[in-house]
Formats: sequence, structure tokens, C-alpha cells
Amino acid sequence: MSKILFVAAEAVPFASTGGLGDVIGSLPEAIVKTDKSADVRVVLPLHSKVTAETRKEMTKVCEFTVSLSWRNLYCGVWQLKKGGVTYYFIDNEYYFNRSRLYGEYDDAERYAYFCKAVLDMLPEIDFYPDILHAHDWQSALSVVYLRRRYNYPNIHTVYTIHNIEYQGVYNFSILGDVFGLSDADREIMEYDGDINLTKGAIVCCDKLTTVSQKYSEEIRTPFYSYGLYHVINRFAFKTMGIVNGIDYKYYNPNTDPDLPANFSATRLLKNKAVCKEQLQETLGLTPSKDTPIVAMITRLASHKGVDLVKRVIDEALATEDMQFVVLGTGEKDYEDFFCELQDRYPGRVRALIEFNKALSKRIYAAADLFLMPSKSEPCGLSQMIASRYGAVSIVRETGGLYDTIKPFNPETGEGNGITFVTYNAHDMLDAIRRAVALYKSPAFKTLRKNAMTTDFSWSASAEKYLTMYREVEELY
Repeated sequence: MSKILFVAAEAVPFASTGGLGDVIGSLPEAIVKTDKSADVRVVLPLHSKVTAETRKEMTKVCEFTVSLSWRNLYCGVWQLKKGGVTYYFIDNEYYFNRSRLYGEYDDAERYAYFCKAVLDMLPEIDFYPDILHAHDWQSALSVVYLRRRYNYPNIHTVYTIHNIEYQGVYNFSILGDVFGLSDADREIMEYDGDINLTKGAIVCCDKLTTVSQKYSEEIRTPFYSYGLYHVINRFAFKTMGIVNGIDYKYYNPNTDPDLPANFSATRLLKNKAVCKEQLQETLGLTPSKDTPIVAMITRLASHKGVDLVKRVIDEALATEDMQFVVLGTGEKDYEDFFCELQDRYPGRVRALIEFNKALSKRIYAAADLFLMPSKSEPCGLSQMIASRYGAVSIVRETGGLYDTIKPFNPETGEGNGITFVTYNAHDMLDAIRRAVALYKSPAFKTLRKNAMTTDFSWSASAEKYLTMYREVEELY
């Protein structure tokens, strides 16, 4: 029986800010379902966002003192079991009773404490994992400390980069005072003149993973690596990518309570037209079964490809019979642009400058096409959710978009989306035009079915993680 400990800063439903939380909220339970003999546990900070209702379900298992450099700090550990997984919460109100998970002045100290507490916890709970699986820079020091400061036998380490843009970069003045490391650790931690926590974890881990195979290749290049490609290439031999999945129970158009009508690829597919009709009515779009709705649900930021959309959306609307819906918040210039676009195209464009999960699912269910032209996308979840809800994805071939969406070939009937390669506004416009033409052809029925029946569940990814864990145990 494999014993696996996930170390992460966030997880749905406890406290989360984005994709990392979705992964830690789904992957451990998927692994247990795939291998019922696995002992899977997760350790998280006890953030203030953890609800009072959740706290009532916890039991306190131990408390001890954590030594971090010159500090001696309280640590309480609380436990909760859910979906076959044991969750531990590291309790220290000074560090984690904050309104934000990240972005505090002392993040370096907060997450160094967290990583140290995780390793000090193991003898207290009498649990020594076969695999310690750390996620992103907040957990990177757990890998470094395990290698450099602890003598626990037979614990193998996996480090996953969810987004290499965030590396945990700090001035060397805090190497000893905050991290409790010495000059002997300097070579491991140093990159480009600073402490780089991600670099330290890459050096010390047994296996380095990213959230898609394509992204694991892209981060070996200067364009995608945010400066870290030298280290990635040095340790390419232990690098691989495993694409994320989505929660099939939550994202299920057949049972989703947020939809006006339920449907699936094999059941009541005509109800997707009901969802479209109701969304058009609700948003003030011109009612039309034959006009495709092209949707975007995204952060309004340039790296999401919004700059491409801004450049050619007028041209698309002038030449194509289409409606356009965008949901999201972000940079004010983009928010203002889409609001103005809505004013210029009444009945054809709707800009919803908000974050609304229930509304997002109604848009997925109503849309015919889903636009996701990212400059970079480590994995991406929206293209998978859209496909599950019958909105055919138009994506740029990068990262997880490349791994999950394959171009449709009308002659063979293979493929589940429409793609373009170059980060260029008119290449994207060409993809939109191809998509609208396909929508108006008999082949679209096959394309939509392909999208809806592609397996984006966590089960396939969980099996790949289990295979990787076994290989790590055998090799190291």
C-alpha cells in the first residue's frame, strides 16, 4: 500500500484562489478511488477562510513547537476525513488568520513555517509517507528541508509546478534569518543572484512534474520559463507532465442544478438549445437558433489572449453571423473595452464584468463555441468544462490546450475542437471563421459529440500519477 502526502497551500472546498485549489480538491480523492489500497493524506494551512462549519468537523490530533531559525513557534494540527482522504490543517493564527492566502508582506516566513511544520508533524502523527508530493513555491521548502535537514528514511519527493511564473524569489539576506538555511545550502537555493524556492525544490526533488505534457516541454524554453529554463533543462531527465482533470460530479450538464434544462451527449441534447434560448433572453441577445454564441470565460488579462480579441473582434462581428458573450474581471482597459463593445453591438454582444460560477455554467451550457486563445496555459480547465457542456473550444496550441483539444478533421470525423498555432490576432480570427462555418455545417454535430465525450475526468490522470509514484519508489 502506497502512502502519499500532498503538501499544498490551498484546496477546494476549504480555502482556494484558483487552479491549484481545484487540483488538490480533486486529485487525492481520485487517487483513492483508483487505488483503494492507497493511504492518501493532504496537509494544508488552517486559513481563516476555512468555515466554522468545516472546523466543527475537525478533531485536534496534536500540538508541538516548530523551530524556524531563531524562532520557536506554536503549531496545532487538526484532522478531517473526506472522500477517503485524511486532511491535516496546520494551525497558527499569527501566520494564517489573514484575509488573503498570499500577497502578505511575510509570505516567505509564513510558508517556510508551514513547510517546517509539515515535516515536524510526521513523527507526531506517526505517519511517514512513501511519497511527499509538494505543489508550487509555497510548498517548495518541504522538499528542500526534507533533503537538507531531516533524516527520515525512504521518503521520496515529487514537486509539481502549476504555473512557473510564480517561483518564490527572495533576497539572500533572509536565507538564515527566515528560512533557517546556511551558506552550505546557498548553491541549491541560488538562481540569478536571489533565493529561488522553486529552483531549490527542482534540485532536491526525485521527480518534477507539470500540469500538462506540452507545458513540461515549453518551460524548457526562454519564452515560457520566466528565466528558469537553464535549471529545467539541467534536470530534464526527471521532468514530465500529467494533464489535470475536472470534477465530473460538479461539472455535469446532466444533473447541474444551475442550468434551466439538463442534457448530455446521449440524453436530451435538445435541451442545450433550451439553455441557449434562455441565455439569449436573459442577456438581451437577439433570439436565434442558427446564430452561434461564441463565449469567453476568463481573467481579462493579456496573457489570456484578450489582446488578440481586442484587436479583431470588430472584424469578426462585421463579417460573421455570431454573438459574443464574455464573463470575467481583470485589467480595467479590457473591462472598459468589452463594455463599450456591448454598447456598439446591441443584441449581439454582452459583457459581464463579474465573477459568477453559477452564471459561468449557464454560459457554458448555452454557448456553441468557446474561445480560449491563451499566450500560455499550463493546463487550463475552461476548455475541458466547455467541452463537457457541448461548447466546442477554439484554442491556441499551447500547454494543456494543446494536450486536450485536437483539431477537427471533417473528412475523418476525428478531433474535438478548432485550433490555431501562432500567437497572432488574424490567425485567431481565421480559427473563429472556421468554427462558425463548421457550426453551420452537418459536421458540427459530430464535432460537438466528440467534444462532449472526450474523457476529461480525474480518473485517467490519477492512474498516471499512481504509475509515476511507483516508478519514483523503484528508481530512487
